[in-house]
Amino acid sequence: MRYTLIVLFLAVANLAFAQKGEKLITLEDLYRKNTFSIKSVPGFNALKDGQRYTKLETKGKDQTINIYSLDNDAWVSTAFNGKVARVDGKSIRVAAYRFSDDETKLLIMSEPDPVYRHSVYYITYVYDIAHKRVELLAEEKVLHAAFSPDGNKVAYVSGNNLHFKDLKTGKVTDVTIDGEWNAIINGNCDWVYEEEFSFTQAYQWSPDGRYIAYYRFDERKVPEYTLHIYNGLYPENYKYKYPKAGEVNSVVEIRIYNVAEGSAVTVNTGKETDQYIPRIKWTKNPSALCVYRLNRLQNHLELLLADARSGVSEVIYSETNKYYIEINDNLEFLPDGHSFIFTSERDKYNHLYSWNWKTRELKELTPGKFDIDQIVGIDANRRKVYYTAAEKTPMERKLYSVNWNGRDKQVLTPEDGTHSITPIEGHNYFLDKYSTLTGPPIYYLRDNNGKVVRTLEDNLKLALKLEEYALGKTEFTTFKGAYGDDLNAWIITPPNFDKKKKYSVLMFQYSGPGSQQVLDQYPVGNYFWHQMLAQKGYIIVCADGTGTGMRGEEFRKKTYLQLGKMESADQVAVAKELGKLSYVDKNRIGIWGWSYGGFMSSTCLFKGDGIFKMAIAVAPVSNWRYYDNIYTERYMRTPKENPDGYDNNAPEKMAKNMKGKFLLIHGTADDNVHFQNAVMLTEALIDADKEFESEYYPDKNHGISGGNTRYHLYNRMTNFILNNL
Repeated sequence: MRYTLIVLFLAVANLAFAQKGEKLITLEDLYRKNTFSIKSVPGFNALKDGQRYTKLETKGKDQTINIYSLDNDAWVSTAFNGKVARVDGKSIRVAAYRFSDDETKLLIMSEPDPVYRHSVYYITYVYDIAHKRVELLAEEKVLHAAFSPDGNKVAYVSGNNLHFKDLKTGKVTDVTIDGEWNAIINGNCDWVYEEEFSFTQAYQWSPDGRYIAYYRFDERKVPEYTLHIYNGLYPENYKYKYPKAGEVNSVVEIRIYNVAEGSAVTVNTGKETDQYIPRIKWTKNPSALCVYRLNRLQNHLELLLADARSGVSEVIYSETNKYYIEINDNLEFLPDGHSFIFTSERDKYNHLYSWNWKTRELKELTPGKFDIDQIVGIDANRRKVYYTAAEKTPMERKLYSVNWNGRDKQVLTPEDGTHSITPIEGHNYFLDKYSTLTGPPIYYLRDNNGKVVRTLEDNLKLALKLEEYALGKTEFTTFKGAYGDDLNAWIITPPNFDKKKKYSVLMFQYSGPGSQQVLDQYPVGNYFWHQMLAQKGYIIVCADGTGTGMRGEEFRKKTYLQLGKMESADQVAVAKELGKLSYVDKNRIGIWGWSYGGFMSSTCLFKGDGIFKMAIAVAPVSNWRYYDNIYTERYMRTPKENPDGYDNNAPEKMAKNMKGKFLLIHGTADDNVHFQNAVMLTEALIDADKEFESEYYPDKNHGISGGNTRYHLYNRMTNFILNNL
């Protein structure tokens, strides 16, 4: 069975790589018709028995959540039927759903209303599966609805306060009452925590449901930023708390609410308030909460063990780094109650360690010159940890297992490429989203030995569709960077590429710390638009420079205190190497990027001394002084400590050096990289008497999307490239 599936994958990959067709890609294909949509496994949610899974399925206006057997994909039952579960005669449109622990109830989230980039308000319903009974959780839209472990209560956030509803009595209990807009937040993150520490639900039920641990943010002293919303006769001003580099943060407390007693204690996190609490996590002891404490410089991390009854805490682990420590979710407590497995860069690469805080024993489980990506799961029965890593090359991700003592390491997904793994309860199976640079994703169900049980989605339809088009060849290569490193890269050459001809080159990059654009997965960044440009005769190149990820700590952290310097030097070096190739016109090399990539494309044009004929910067940072403090200070410290690091590579400070054509694009309602960045860069270019082009998108955020926006944006960029490169 496995051999057959692998052969099928290779056939699909070859179809995707073939260049037999003659069709040309259009912007309508990309941004109106969705011609090259990639199928996934929507709503996949494995059940706790490890034998069944659920899938959200939509046919017309009807939605169902069906249960299937993992072993043979046979239909088992229907957990939710939108035809039956109706409110006031109207069907519920499912945007997301969540099971209770005993899987007898569902939370149905509907009518999503995004707040910023990650948190979303929903009209939320509680659905009793056995009785096919649906009830509204709250009259208003709420955030982060979550069942208690026994399934009898649901906690949620509304009006900056944390509440829970008793499903048996219907009584709503206010855990907090002091929530206030732009002042106090309970159970939800403030803007900068959500964006930079990558979580939004700022509360957790204890494993036994007796307690709720939650964050309280006091953001009253954090400076406000105003977004102007131009959607009416008079523009609206939207004000929210945004701490820029060097500015004041929220004061964060962790409180633990006793459900039975209706009282709360505050965890002792020390006297210092100018610090971060980037994670909380309940241990295997339902009365013990682990609290992460990170200093403002983000180079000293401590894990506190807090007693839920008193809030008293003790330090059980401490780590210091000469640069900074990145926060992630790679920590799992073990059943013994006094040890955990986690990742650390203690030996200059990100590796698995086990730590026993009673015996003070630290053991490295995965030594070697490669980086671990994620802990996928801890298997208590087999005493194994499952994880993904880039062991053979930084451009791959494979699934591995190793015993808790560091022995018997095994690779469970031997196929080269990228395996994105979703664990399934019991660790008897894994969902494997597998792709390569030239092969669309295939979703495999694998057992814990890596054997393919069956294919859930093969994207064969897309592969066959691609065969109709004249696609450029996509392959990996390397370039020598400015500092002697071999930089991983991919290159797309035009269909019918001829080395005897001369071609223009468009470089694409992101370049931010720890990021990766060059990965053996499908599709690579803006792939189909880049293929469209290749069809028009352009070579597209992307190189991961200094500071990018999965090549060890020293390579990634070289950019510390000087963002933009080494990264731009590498892109300039790549452009110079490209200019030496016989088939490249060295006078027609351009570069573009978005966000950090826009910061870089601007910097490269201004520092490149004519190497680049043109650049496009979408939503760029023009000076790190304007960006948020958690991200910026992690890599740059504060402007007061490092003024030269902020200004020496800031596009707004180098505008006078611009040579070439420049297109600056920004959304006016960008809550992440503020429109202010574009305004300040525009002012600097005007002061330097530089001609340039710009495009702003009213009321659009950092993603610049919605309605016809994406089509207009990429049409604008396409025409700029055609006219200037």
